[in-house]
Amino acid sequence: MIIVVRHGRTAHNAAGRLLGRLDPPLDDVGQLQATALAAAVGPVDRVVSSPLVRARQTAEAFGATIEVDDRWIELDYGEVDGLALSEVPPVMWESWRSDPDFRPPGGESLSQLDTRVAAALHALAGDQGGVDGEGEGTTVVVTHVSPVKAAVTWALGVGVAATWRLWVAQASITRIGLGERGPILHSFNEVAHLDGL
Repeated sequence: MIIVVRHGRTAHNAAGRLLGRLDPPLDDVGQLQATALAAAVGPVDRVVSSPLVRARQTAEAFGATIEVDDRWIELDYGEVDGLALSEVPPVMWESWRSDPDFRPPGGESLSQLDTRVAAALHALAGDQGGVDGEGEGTTVVVTHVSPVKAAVTWALGVGVAATWRLWVAQASITRIGLGERGPILHSFNEVAHLDGL
């Protein structure tokens, strides 16, 4: 089983800003979310994390050795990184939605992100017996909103455009099983563990 989780909240998240390669830490709520997330997932065999601080801090809550994998880093938003969502020009949103190869100035396309996340997932699946065999063990991957979406589209075998129809909560849990016929999406965006935070 591959469990893909989004990191806990940061001040940038709370303020409704794009957060790509900027590297703020978790805020107080994010720390509580990380603890609740790790408790909800329970023991795992392996912890893989994006290199960014907010992901590594969330991964620390699992109390295990953390393997950093750069392929799980957030989408590079380039010149619009850190802007409020309302400050991103409407024409840019339209370009992103209509063209998976669109790159904001200095940034990365959704197609590029999709390729690197798929490679990371194939590697994890290979470590667990392959996407065509019964996966053994449980790996948790601590990452960001865009890689979570890419992992879901990989599991479902659908295109990049589907990512625009997915909403991923902070500190949410998505579970991908590895079976005889390939990856199976067991759950998406679990958040019950965050009630009361």
